[in-house]
Amino acid sequence: MSQDDTDSSGLAKHLLAAFTSRRRLKQLLSVPLYRNALYLMAGSAMTGIFGLVFWLVAAKLHDADTIGLASAAVSAMLLLSTLGTLGLDYAVVRFLPNSANPGAMINTSLTVGALAAAVMSVVFVAGTGLWSPVLLSVRRSPLIFGGFVIFTVAFTLFMIQSRTFVARRRAEFSLAQNLIFNVLRVGLLVLLAVWFGAFGIVSAWGVAMIAAVAGGALVFQSRLESGYRARPALVGEVVNKLVRYSLSNYLAVMLWMAPGYVLPLIVANLEGTEANAYFYIAWSVANILFQLPLAISFSLFAEGSVDEGTMGHNVRRSLMFCSVVITPLILLLAVFGRQLLGWFDPEYADNAASLLRILAISAVPLSINSIYFVVERVRMKMGRVIALNALVAVATLTLAWILLPEMGLVGVGIAWVSSQSVAALAVVALYLLRTRLQKNEPQELTS
Repeated sequence: MSQDDTDSSGLAKHLLAAFTSRRRLKQLLSVPLYRNALYLMAGSAMTGIFGLVFWLVAAKLHDADTIGLASAAVSAMLLLSTLGTLGLDYAVVRFLPNSANPGAMINTSLTVGALAAAVMSVVFVAGTGLWSPVLLSVRRSPLIFGGFVIFTVAFTLFMIQSRTFVARRRAEFSLAQNLIFNVLRVGLLVLLAVWFGAFGIVSAWGVAMIAAVAGGALVFQSRLESGYRARPALVGEVVNKLVRYSLSNYLAVMLWMAPGYVLPLIVANLEGTEANAYFYIAWSVANILFQLPLAISFSLFAEGSVDEGTMGHNVRRSLMFCSVVITPLILLLAVFGRQLLGWFDPEYADNAASLLRILAISAVPLSINSIYFVVERVRMKMGRVIALNALVAVATLTLAWILLPEMGLVGVGIAWVSSQSVAALAVVALYLLRTRLQKNEPQELTS
């Protein structure tokens, strides 16, 4: 396979050939950008598909109100766990490949993340009456309160740990870790959900995550880092090295992730838990699509961190790869999205089919934005990343709050795709401006 793919049709032929020829597959996997991207996409797709199975089974066991409450709790945990990473999941990808003491960097990152997630989840539960009344039941039981905190910490550890595998260009370990989590959460669902209702649904998710983190530390991490032992650590030198970079990334990541985690809470509190169930299932389906360009961009991030000189070439590869992967999936969701939602219940299809089509279209600008943000992260120039992520987050949440009461769930979809599109137009404008001012430089998606 040529190292210099010049158009998406050529890349599509190589990808198709990889599925029918062992030699072609080996050639494809010999390119680290593609190999890691494919493993990450496989893990993301698996998580998304198992997620749909998870919520499909849950929807058969419980009514929409229970699903809406459970999904709101899971969204809150995901938001808090992302907050708890403090951007360290990006920092380890950027600095672990060249670290003189990788074990200390990994353990310090995990310890700091766990402490931050624990504090944030306790504060969140204590203040649910103020910012999320729909989740007041979480603080009424010590068991549920404790479980919520522990599960949130596990999510944070999982995110940081999985990125260490990407940093080492061994994304197959991340895939295996995702397999542990996904199989267990579906397997535990029926047992726990039947007896404990909404908290049982959340517990199946959380217990499976704990098992995945344990497997990552005991099996995969020790194979990557010679002599590695998972243990609490706070190495000042490591903290000082990571903190400046991680905090700017932290702000950017939180702005990027905020709509996905806050929108279910907005829908649940403004329209009720039943409406949130319809929204959350449609978002979960679309999120499978969203994760594919994000996986490609993270593989690009790892490659750029190892050798920044390859960024221009790999950016073009990544853009072409995204176009080949997401275009047929957008069309499939546009045509068959209603039928897919109907598997859950006809009510899901009736209330969320239009939303799903709108969300699917947003994968195009999302791909452009995610790759641009990675380029700037490698260059360690975070100003525009933060600004554009702030634009997307503020615009999405503000428009959703305004449009939801008038247009229903479709209004939320319009808010999301509009915000992503405006940011993507800004990225393209910045790129065109740079190429116009510097015609003699190689044309890269940088600005």
